[in-house]
Amino acid sequence: MTATITFNQLRKIKDSLPDGSIHAIADELNLDVETVRNYFCGADYDRGKTVGLHIEPGPDGGVVELDDTTILEMAQDILSGKKKVHV
Repeated sequence: MTATITFNQLRKIKDSLPDGSIHAIADELNLDVETVRNYFCGADYDRGKTVGLHIEPGPDGGVVELDDTTILEMAQDILSGKKKVHV
């Protein structure tokens, strides 16, 4: 499933996650931690992989088109309390 979100909204979700969330998402999806950070518009491609996001310039940091919403949905579940993070 694809999604469109602003850059600033995506970063706000990442910044709102409790400590350990990025690691928990990475562990559950069997991904490198840097790959999950790259999903939230990080840029460590030496250790992490690209994750199918496309950024277009514009207001509110621009528009981000996500090719796969799995990580976003997991982050939203953590923030809503549907999913617990164990660190």
